[in-house]
Amino acid sequence: GPQLDVPVETTAKELALILNKLLASDEVLPYSFYVGGEEVATTLGAALGDASVEQVLEVTYVPQAVFRVKSVTRCTSTLAGHADAILHVTFSPDGRHLATGSGDATVRLWDLTTETPRFTLRGHGDWVLCTAWSPDGRMLATGGKDGTLFVWDAVRGRAAGPGLSGHRKFLTALSWEPMHSNARCELLASASKDLLIKLWNWRTGRCLHQLSGHTASVTCLRWGGQGLIYSGSQDRTVKVWVAAHGTLARSLEGHGHWVNCLAVSTDHALRCGTFDHRGRDLSRGRGAVGAVGMADAAAADAAEEATARVAAS
Repeated sequence: GPQLDVPVETTAKELALILNKLLASDEVLPYSFYVGGEEVATTLGAALGDASVEQVLEVTYVPQAVFRVKSVTRCTSTLAGHADAILHVTFSPDGRHLATGSGDATVRLWDLTTETPRFTLRGHGDWVLCTAWSPDGRMLATGGKDGTLFVWDAVRGRAAGPGLSGHRKFLTALSWEPMHSNARCELLASASKDLLIKLWNWRTGRCLHQLSGHTASVTCLRWGGQGLIYSGSQDRTVKVWVAAHGTLARSLEGHGHWVNCLAVSTDHALRCGTFDHRGRDLSRGRGAVGAVGMADAAAADAAEEATARVAAS
């Protein structure tokens, strides 16, 4: 083939660029280069050794393996089905399913393994604004613009009972009692634009407590692992409630504007405690035992640090 004059100071990287240009490659590929069996690790001159630079030398190239790693930000699939904007999405605790609430007044459950719709849940009379899975992943709570709360059987794809009415305005947030506190997963809290938080037993349909104290819309809600409920509001406060009695424990002030989201330091333990880290399905009893263990460990960590932390923004 044709000969090519290159300086002895040419590096292996520069040789690869020259070769890719000669081969008219669509993308720059990596190569290793050898002169007389000696790899060009740094420069061509270093690999020549005592060989004369005045003579024609044969440089051999060997393609290197290319490891292609797809970006984690790529779109893996598009789930089509809703007839209006999707307003809220939540993954199930085991990560196998997705719930979506929409402006078309329906809730859809999706199987993420097959990336196909599983159930379409109808019952709301207006937009579905918030969704929340029960700790065991068997039930799904949804709140709508019509002020109604529904609890759905996520396994069978049907309503677990009639809608729970009581709020005068649209729902803004939902939160379930942690599994280590109640393995039956029958209590949950709902927050609304009407300034109120309600604690429900969805099995009986009864409102157990009504928490009032916020002076503006309640925007976010967390049922913590130590019997406390945390709520953030447009009144710029975070309030801490005793779930068992429905009483205010303390009010945290300091924000200069609306409190839009909350995070509790025990969130990870409460979310993951009921699920086996090897992906095995646990019975409700074993799941509750796992949840208690995780919650106890989190409580021990909090005691060691003398506090459990709450973050709000």
